[in-house]
Amino acid sequence: MTRKAHCCCGACSIEVEGEPVLNAICHCGNCKRRTGSAFGWSAYFADEAVTAKAGDFGLYEIAGAKAQRRWFCAACGTTLLWQADGWPAQTGIAGGCFTETPLPEPTATVSNNGRCAWLGLPAGWRTTP
Repeated sequence: MTRKAHCCCGACSIEVEGEPVLNAICHCGNCKRRTGSAFGWSAYFADEAVTAKAGDFGLYEIAGAKAQRRWFCAACGTTLLWQADGWPAQTGIAGGCFTETPLPEPTATVSNNGRCAWLGLPAGWRTTP
């Protein structure tokens, strides 16, 4: 299956083939700030599953122990994809940006020590502290 994720204004996109290696929500402060929400929805695909990228992307780099490169739409600012040193040979894509070809329900939740107390999650998901 081919899926395409778009930014808010539609100027940037990324296309992937197949299913994500990991489809999860994350409650860490980094993901909360990236999305401006209570969590980040991240779908990681093997780099070779990325079949196309289009648009004018800006790059934001995070240095240090959790180094990361994030690409965002230069027009609307949507962070669409990233690569993190902790996930070598994989590309993370914002799960909510797959609007025309949605992803299945996430199956894991990570960094749960940072989860908002009011946020409940489905039973059966893999959970990490």
